[in-house]
Amino acid sequence: MTQRLPDSGFLDLVQPFTGKLTEMRAAERGFMSDVLVLIEGAKGRFFVKGVRNRAGGRRDSLIRERLINDIVRPVSPPLRWHAEDDRWLALGFDQVEARSSRFGPGSPDLPAVLDLLVRIGEIPLPDMAADWHETRWDAFASDEAESQLFKGDTLIHGDMAPDNLLVGVEGSWVVDWAWPTRGAAFIDPASLVLQLISAGHTAGAAEDLVSQCPGWSKSDPRGIDAFAEANLRMLRRRAERSPEHAWLRAMEATAQAWVGHRLG
Repeated sequence: MTQRLPDSGFLDLVQPFTGKLTEMRAAERGFMSDVLVLIEGAKGRFFVKGVRNRAGGRRDSLIRERLINDIVRPVSPPLRWHAEDDRWLALGFDQVEARSSRFGPGSPDLPAVLDLLVRIGEIPLPDMAADWHETRWDAFASDEAESQLFKGDTLIHGDMAPDNLLVGVEGSWVVDWAWPTRGAAFIDPASLVLQLISAGHTAGAAEDLVSQCPGWSKSDPRGIDAFAEANLRMLRRRAERSPEHAWLRAMEATAQAWVGHRLG
């Protein structure tokens, strides 16, 4: 769980990079880091993520986010520093003046969101990502042939949630590159389709919006069909395992609506 504010050991680790602290407050978004704070210090204003320095997914994710930052800077706030000791691993990004995007029909944020989607697809796959194969949906494909449709040579963000697509007066950004992968070009556009349907768009309208993205328009429709069905199976499994989370049932219904549109 994300701490509201970091402990003194964490602050001792990052203060050489921030300078003397003048302000610190908990960030409103993000749940997968152990520490997530906005810091203002003598050396600047930073968005700081931290995880316990122990083997496992969270540590690996933060390392991957650090490695990919130079590549994704056309759409992402720059990473200014990173720090590590026996207890903590921390990343310090530039703070940006922006808020979570709004996906609903008629939202003035949609042009910026779709522009970000196109720009993500234009980032070349770096050599470091050659072995970062996308596998999150493989187990929910109907067979091996379908899972092969999810493979590709595009850099994938993988989480097109409103909190990760920020819009501001002076620009827009894609944040939380926590698990970039290599996969099919339609994965990020298709993930956005699900989010748009969840926000109130019809499936057809959501697909029309992402159609300006080459990663969608130039992809084999069979791959998108398989991906839509894999998402439905994945969300159904999660909803069955966690019936107390109503949002999972809502997302399952969203995925069902999308599959119905594509196969109907």
